[in-house]
Amino acid sequence: MKELLVRSVSGLLLCIVILACVLVSPYTCAVLLLFIVAVGTFEMSRLLQMDSTAGIAIGEAFALCTFGLAALVALQAVAQRWLFLELPLLMAPFLFALFSKKHDAKHVFTYMYASFAFLVLPSMLMLLMYREELFGSLAGSGLVVMVFCLLWVNDVFAYLTGKLLGKHKLFSRISPGKTIEGSIGGLVFTVAAMMLFSHYSAWLSIYVGMGLAAIAVVFGTLGDLCESMLKRQAGVKDSGKLIPGHGGILDRFDSVMFSVPFIFVYLLLL
Repeated sequence: MKELLVRSVSGLLLCIVILACVLVSPYTCAVLLLFIVAVGTFEMSRLLQMDSTAGIAIGEAFALCTFGLAALVALQAVAQRWLFLELPLLMAPFLFALFSKKHDAKHVFTYMYASFAFLVLPSMLMLLMYREELFGSLAGSGLVVMVFCLLWVNDVFAYLTGKLLGKHKLFSRISPGKTIEGSIGGLVFTVAAMMLFSHYSAWLSIYVGMGLAAIAVVFGTLGDLCESMLKRQAGVKDSGKLIPGHGGILDRFDSVMFSVPFIFVYLLLL
């Protein structure tokens, strides 16, 4: 009971902080995402067993520079042509691997590009969701909040349904705690939440909403499983201890970060 109380209180406080940052302005959202990228990259170094202080520092610099530049472009603080500076930055892991005496190339690439794909890229795409020229009437803080809420609904009700009804393992090799019943419960409640939201929303049709709900459930679950795979291979229970009852940044944002690129492309194609 105490663990559930701690998990609930810290989860509620985290939701309030996230919603406040997203709703105030794109700039406060960017600060939040910068924090997630920084801490998440450090946790990624732990999961991928990057034990060199210099290696971790260079990985952090790589993640923060690539996200910082992308954020400035997304926020229209600098011209879009500056985004081409990402190209030489993306060559940095090769140079680090070349001069590193402690880590081989595969280790370096896995750490730095995993941080880029799992944290930097989704964070950049989330900031682009504020841009009207990309998403029209869908654009803005409401879209970003909706993405978070969809994934929270899936996480919460998959967890609760799994606890109450779960009997059949979903992916026992990677995550023994996840069940098929929990995943179905998450899907049902996420679809129901999306139907309710679409019914009262003038800017989102129910058909688009159903697609969003499906992507959130499928890719949110896959993101959670991917992070569980990294934790299992590293031999740790949580990616960190920053959030009481939840673990680290990656534990809390894995489903969000993994599903955002798919949500972004889905909405963009529409």
